[in-house]
Amino acid sequence: MKKAGTLMQGVLAFAMAIILLGTSNGTTVQARTSNVLNSNDVGVGNLLNPTEVAEISDEEVAKAHTFAQDINDEADDVADDEEEDEEEDSSKLVMANVSQVMNIRIAPDDNAEKVGVLYKDCGGKIIEQQDGWTKLQSGDVVGWAKDDYLLFDEEAEELAQEVGVQLVTSNCEALRIRAEADEDADVLGVITNDGFVDMVEDLGNGWIQVDYNDETGYVQADYVDTDFRIDEGETIAAIEAREAEEAKRKAEEAEKAAKAKLTENRGAVAAGADEARLLAALIYCEAGNQSYEGKVAVGAVVMNRVKSGAYAGTIPGVIYASGQFTPALNGTVDRVYAGNIPDSCIQAANAALAGETTCGGATHFRRAGGHDGQVIGAHVFW
Repeated sequence: MKKAGTLMQGVLAFAMAIILLGTSNGTTVQARTSNVLNSNDVGVGNLLNPTEVAEISDEEVAKAHTFAQDINDEADDVADDEEEDEEEDSSKLVMANVSQVMNIRIAPDDNAEKVGVLYKDCGGKIIEQQDGWTKLQSGDVVGWAKDDYLLFDEEAEELAQEVGVQLVTSNCEALRIRAEADEDADVLGVITNDGFVDMVEDLGNGWIQVDYNDETGYVQADYVDTDFRIDEGETIAAIEAREAEEAKRKAEEAEKAAKAKLTENRGAVAAGADEARLLAALIYCEAGNQSYEGKVAVGAVVMNRVKSGAYAGTIPGVIYASGQFTPALNGTVDRVYAGNIPDSCIQAANAALAGETTCGGATHFRRAGGHDGQVIGAHVFW
């Protein structure tokens, strides 16, 4: 009230001055269009410290009072509007009151479709309320939540202050973060337009202290915007998209791990030149028209059997085992062994002897299509 009275007195004095300027000595002052007063004008100095007493009519005094009151009322209205806006913004705050997650529905009904969720410490803005339900907006989520799982008014404000964060956002193309509140201090880093960091404190001297990668930094207040933020909800569509992306990532990782397992070195086996050539001859007979990957796989099957303990423990014993490799049983392997063997088959044999594999620990293969397993070219391995 004291401030209002002081304001009223000042406005009244100003109004009287305006009226006097407009009426004294019959002169009209056009303050907005003329910068010079003529000799008949009454100076402002004379109005405030008069050398001559001018007569002021009751009508002029009444006009001044009315004018002053109008200005004062307008100022009060603006102040009241600002207070109402602040109170309205504060009263619209709502916070989730759950330990994990709560559902947001399309209508105020327990059976209504879910449109999103609010997690612990998430907040939003009240849109409307009815029958124990609140329609709110939190980020992209707009829907209804039960009042039983929400906090309002002071409780909401207290939680928001506890869990919220004050952010400093760059409004320029390259904002330098300094080690000290000084334009000449070392630069810790740079954030681009719309990049943001956590605020620590506004120093009030044109600099703001921030947290930059767990280091204390400083930015100039003229080049940033500040904003208090709380966590927001997530729509069902966003959840589904995130989960689909996560499933895709896991599938790719699993595939990568499985492939790595299939090519994991299984340990070298010592072999003489004759055994290496015999293995190369079998590889040519079984996979001579296949890719190098397919050739190594055939050689690996032989070596996996040698190591398994369920088959003969030598390369010739495995290759010539009854009922196993047809080219070995019908004499084709022997003819190839005695002739020319392609370099790619010799290379694949040496790789298999060194422990390389493209089919993991497989001990069998046949033409693709007759068995489940890893398909490489025309063969399936298991």
